[in-house]
Amino acid sequence: MHLPEDPTDSFCDKTELSVEQLVAAVQARNPSLQAVSAAWQAAAERYPQAVSLDDPMFTYMITPTNGLGAANGGGWMVQASQKIPWMGKRALRGSVASAEADTMKGDIGDTRLRLEEVARTAFYDYYLAARQTEVNASTRKIVSQFREIAWNKYQVNQTTQQDVLQADVELATLESRRTELARDQQVAVARINTLLHRAADCPLPPPPAKVSVPDSLPCAESLQQVAANSRPDLYAAQARVRTEEASLALACKEYYPDVNVVGRYDGFMPENMRPAVGMDINIPIRSSRRSAAVREASNRIAQRRAEYENLLDQVRYEVQSGRCRANQSSQVVHLYEEKILPAAQRSLESAQANYTTGTLDFLRLLDAERQLNSQREMYYQAIADYHRRLAELERAVGCPLPETFPAR
Repeated sequence: MHLPEDPTDSFCDKTELSVEQLVAAVQARNPSLQAVSAAWQAAAERYPQAVSLDDPMFTYMITPTNGLGAANGGGWMVQASQKIPWMGKRALRGSVASAEADTMKGDIGDTRLRLEEVARTAFYDYYLAARQTEVNASTRKIVSQFREIAWNKYQVNQTTQQDVLQADVELATLESRRTELARDQQVAVARINTLLHRAADCPLPPPPAKVSVPDSLPCAESLQQVAANSRPDLYAAQARVRTEEASLALACKEYYPDVNVVGRYDGFMPENMRPAVGMDINIPIRSSRRSAAVREASNRIAQRRAEYENLLDQVRYEVQSGRCRANQSSQVVHLYEEKILPAAQRSLESAQANYTTGTLDFLRLLDAERQLNSQREMYYQAIADYHRRLAELERAVGCPLPETFPAR
């Protein structure tokens, strides 16, 4: 069953799919981000509930007999009361609720980062399938030319039919590879559409022909400093510490009594004693219970602080390892561009020239073609791997890295 088409679909009029446009669309449409946003909005509504006073109480009593009032043998009484917590308790309850909402706010940011990482990874899977399909098509064209050369040489008895048959086998192998790449492209499209909350087979614009790969990345120390200030899960961990600190302060306030202010008019009493005001007050004598609550809150603070420090160490590791992987992938891309691909191209050109003149057999020509085809596929694999590693690094840092480098 197809999901309904969105009339505001931002891809319908595009000739090329942009990774930034895809990330923005995923963040706008993906239900997982909507779910955590709704959870944060729900948590934010706890603050006015936490700081509010309890509802006042109203009491009315009557003794119906021959009439109303003590003179007639009956009576009535009205009373109103309002519970007022010890000063500071409401504010601390509000602080607990506010810190819990900040925790959910951090979860929103963390979900947004992870969605961006997944969207970028899916985009470069799509990019890789398209580029390798392009390599496959150009290689099939080259092998078809080789077959034609072999056929012409066979017609004039300069070679055997074996060369033509070898070319047919190679073309069939390339056709098999083409079906694999078509499957990979369909899977990538389905993954992207799932992230966009669309039907899995909705069409997408083609990916760009070139993407940027930098020569270098910022140093690990600067990225770690950015991560310490930008990571939303660190913000959420700090909010959990604040929650427990406010809970501890509130537990300490429980040693102080709450007051219940009462106003009454009692028709059962003599007339000069009917109006009365007063208060109820609880006596906090259960010190063992309150002491246990304080100790519990103190231990939870220690737990949350240790969790924060552990998470900070993990963030530093993720940044360091992510930068190393991305940097190594960048070096591999440059190695392909500067050495491997030019050498493979020259090898194929030399093999083709030698085969045409009859100084090289056809199998070695096919070996040179296979090597170039494999290296070109691996080159685009290296580009996709770099951008996947970069997506991991940006999630680890907590914000995008600048892209001011030439396209490839």
